[in-house]
Amino acid sequence: MTKLGEYLALKSVNKSEVARKTGLSRARLNELTLHERSHLRAEELFLIALAIDVAPADLLVVLYGSLKLKTK
Repeated sequence: MTKLGEYLALKSVNKSEVARKTGLSRARLNELTLHERSHLRAEELFLIALAIDVAPADLLVVLYGSLKLKTK
């Protein structure tokens, strides 16, 4: 399961409802939540955040906040 999948499960989000609200297919949402090799596009992140009533920036931090710049 991906970080997005874990987050949606923690929030008890209905993925079918998110798919309906965002226009993303159920298959694409499953891919984003189950497969680490899938790549979440900015547009998808933004739509998912709006659908679950979370600020897109907050969802971005939850999913990618662990990334750090390389040190010299």
